[in-house]
Amino acid sequence: MKHNASAFSQRLLRGQAPSYERLQARFAEDGSEPDAQPLALHCGWGRLLIGHTYPDPATLADDLLNEKLGERDIALYVAAPQQVLAQSPQQLFLDPSDTLRLWFSDYRPAQRVFRGFRIRRAQNDADWQSINNLYLARGMLPIAPALLTPRHQGGPVYWIAEDESSNAVIGSVMGLNHQKAFHDPENGSSLWCLAVDPQCTRPGVGEVLVRHLIEHFMSRGLSYLDLSVLHDNLQAKNLYAKLGFRNLPTFAIKRKNGINESLFLGPGPQADFNPYARIIVEEAHRRGIDVQVDDVDAGLFTLSHGGRRVRCRESLSDLTSAVSMTLCQDKSMTHHALKAAGLNLPAQQLAGNVDDNLDFLNEHGQIVVKPLDGEQGHGVAVDLRTIEDLQNAIERARPFDSRVLLESYHPGLDLRIVVIGFEVVAAAIRRPAEVIGDGHHAIGALIEAQSRRREAATSGESRIPQDEETQRTVRDAGFDYNTVLPPGQRLAVRRTANLHTGGCLEDVTAILHPVLADAAVRAARALDIPVVGLDLMVPAADQPEYVFIEANERVGLANHEPQPTAERFVDLLFPHSLPAHS
Repeated sequence: MKHNASAFSQRLLRGQAPSYERLQARFAEDGSEPDAQPLALHCGWGRLLIGHTYPDPATLADDLLNEKLGERDIALYVAAPQQVLAQSPQQLFLDPSDTLRLWFSDYRPAQRVFRGFRIRRAQNDADWQSINNLYLARGMLPIAPALLTPRHQGGPVYWIAEDESSNAVIGSVMGLNHQKAFHDPENGSSLWCLAVDPQCTRPGVGEVLVRHLIEHFMSRGLSYLDLSVLHDNLQAKNLYAKLGFRNLPTFAIKRKNGINESLFLGPGPQADFNPYARIIVEEAHRRGIDVQVDDVDAGLFTLSHGGRRVRCRESLSDLTSAVSMTLCQDKSMTHHALKAAGLNLPAQQLAGNVDDNLDFLNEHGQIVVKPLDGEQGHGVAVDLRTIEDLQNAIERARPFDSRVLLESYHPGLDLRIVVIGFEVVAAAIRRPAEVIGDGHHAIGALIEAQSRRREAATSGESRIPQDEETQRTVRDAGFDYNTVLPPGQRLAVRRTANLHTGGCLEDVTAILHPVLADAAVRAARALDIPVVGLDLMVPAADQPEYVFIEANERVGLANHEPQPTAERFVDLLFPHSLPAHS
């Protein structure tokens, strides 16, 4: 490419949308040979069709219609989308995403340094599997590495963010060098598939991945970076605006399929539900099961199919009897039912007078306080060792139920096992909310920041309350809210691992010990409940030792993706239904 063309005024370029005619004019201006063939690059989950390399709308539409089953193709840089849609209006649709561009001349390096993770290229099968696990957790299509267009032919490059302490992959991003892909005379590049682990406690992972890609392409002498973001993804848009991205007047087109149907069908009846109801309604919708919204705020809906109607409140349905529900809600009744089934349980007694409570504390040394009928971790205090802390915890629990339960404390990992139709569907270790020191911010500020990240990742379902229990946990660790932790130091700020109080999940379904799986099924049968979340304390998920803690009749199925919890739930309700898209 000629130097005078590369120095062409960006002021004039910025107002121009990419088009086939403009691309050819730039090739001619440079004296370069234009690529004779339209460009489609495979990214592992589908193809990117570079729209302004296609000579006419019919050719672009035909290529989009050749999308393979199970993949998702995207045509970007479409200057006249109406002309492409007119070729096949029943099968193609206009993607409701905005295209943003950052000119590298506008880019400013970061002022803040984020620590605790490193960025590197994906390079082996383990990396691809980690990226796919991340994608599945975010509801994205996994990558088939064998289908990737090679980098020397202009194919994409994948980068990952890796936690320095655990070596776990906590984020990923894909980049495309346009100059290498189609000899782009404007020296552009693009970003795709930015994803951060929803359970990640490290701040700044998404921003660092984007900045890394920007600086990588800047070092290659490129001029700008483009990306596509869903029009209502305000969290991502705020990040991109902070980095200097601006709207680009161009469009993207996709083919209608089961993967992207929410984009062309618009908001369905599930749009206003919380994640726990929405995941079930979306699965029902995919199968052609009718959904009647009864009460959005309460998560109530009715599913109808083949003359059968089932009312649901999230994962609680008409199939769960009132007796089974009572057995789960009343933790003393849960205890009696599971003890009769021969399962391992902690010691229990109802809170009484101070002397009775002290006797129980002296007998067991460490105890747990919880409302007899409670959920979402409200009023629960763990590892109490003094009568003063015990009495205070009892008073904090009474607003949730006048009856307060005392239990012997058993250290270990908090394991949630989901049983549907008396089969184990998912298992996960639940870890309490924690913060990681950076050497600058106080613990209170770290808690606030981590709570905001958890709230954003869970659509408002998870946050860290700054209540007496959080203060006690921090105080017992020898700190207070004003303490500044050294860089990299982890601090658990809650003792319970409930997701509603900021906890995180680690899927362990694949390694669950058979003894634990059998105990969970026995517990579900003892309670005679078709859908239940069982909480156990264990030394490890792959060891047989356990102590049952409680049973939850309304288990949050969305917390266990990508395990097929919603699919198995709908299978249970409508055993003869089949997914509309296999």
